[in-house]
Amino acid sequence: MSSRLSPLEIMQTLVAFPTVSRDSNLALIDWVQDYLEEHGVTCVRHLHPSEPKAGLMAHAGPMEEGAVVLSGHTDVVPVDGQAWSSDPFKVVERDGKYFGRGCVDMKSFDALAIWALAEGAGRDLARPVQIALTYDEEIGVIGADPLLRDVADKLPRGRVAIIGEPSMMQPVTGHKAGIAFDTIVHGFEVHSSLSHTGVSAIMEGAKLITWANGVNDANMAKGAEGTDALFNPPWTNAHVGMIEGGTAHNITAKRCEFVMSFRCVPGEDPQIYEDAYRAEVARVEAAMQAIRPETFIEIQPKFMAPGLAPEVNGAAEELARRLTGDNGTHVVSYGTEAGHFQNHGYSAVVCGPGDIAQAHQPDEYITVAQFEAGHDFMRRLLDLLAEG
Repeated sequence: MSSRLSPLEIMQTLVAFPTVSRDSNLALIDWVQDYLEEHGVTCVRHLHPSEPKAGLMAHAGPMEEGAVVLSGHTDVVPVDGQAWSSDPFKVVERDGKYFGRGCVDMKSFDALAIWALAEGAGRDLARPVQIALTYDEEIGVIGADPLLRDVADKLPRGRVAIIGEPSMMQPVTGHKAGIAFDTIVHGFEVHSSLSHTGVSAIMEGAKLITWANGVNDANMAKGAEGTDALFNPPWTNAHVGMIEGGTAHNITAKRCEFVMSFRCVPGEDPQIYEDAYRAEVARVEAAMQAIRPETFIEIQPKFMAPGLAPEVNGAAEELARRLTGDNGTHVVSYGTEAGHFQNHGYSAVVCGPGDIAQAHQPDEYITVAQFEAGHDFMRRLLDLLAEG
């Protein structure tokens, strides 16, 4: 059996794997599975159906139901075009911070959870602990649902899920849902001096983006009530972050592509926004086809990330509050895998070390103090699981 590594040594190892979402994470999963199995942890792997990627569920303690699941994703966002002061795939400590891609989002929590599984396997736990490591969270919270489906009959079912996204170790009990649609507008090219005889895919796509601005204005004006009022902003917002299309300034664009996304407060059904968007697409498309019948708009679902609804007397919330001592009310507007766990019947909460403001940034970091706070959290969790 290999020697047991510290949480910092594990994080250093994880960060060294450049698991950008567009690339494979198999080398990281191989290392984690080998390390955990060497320390007596039972592991089950889930393979991506078409790409060289995998998720991992591992179990330590008695082989019975009721585990606390520590959940984290293994993929990170790219470093392309970012100005880093040091190698982004090497953990560097300076000024009381650990710098490196994924140090806060979220290989710090992954490292702490891996440490807890190896440590737990060497202790006489009365209740089990599990880890869930996923792929493709950063491109649409994609990997959690297939992992949970695949391992459902291969390991004892857990009861409580702690999703370790950076929350400054505060229990987050609610977050927005996210839905997005790849949108491709197919226009008809003519010289711009005769634009009335053609269809500009860009200008027609702009009508959909203008519609999205109207959705935002209307939602902002109507205000919010109940749990929705806790969010920032306290309404569902539509967004287009990138757009591409056209061949020349004097030709009506034949093609325009963008992603239309919505971040939905818990009080609103994401299906409402999908239906509304599809209706607006149909309206714009009909006007296009009145000019050139061969034009059309193609939309495909890109992702659907369910929201996390606050639970009444939730077991995950109670556990996180017990371990952190925090009794505040915390919700976030970003998405996590917690909604998928909740949809699979787990009590779920978001609670992890570090500040989300540092995620995806050049010179991404987690403070040493937050990393140590996460370590203390895991120690207290293991002590609690040993008590039963």
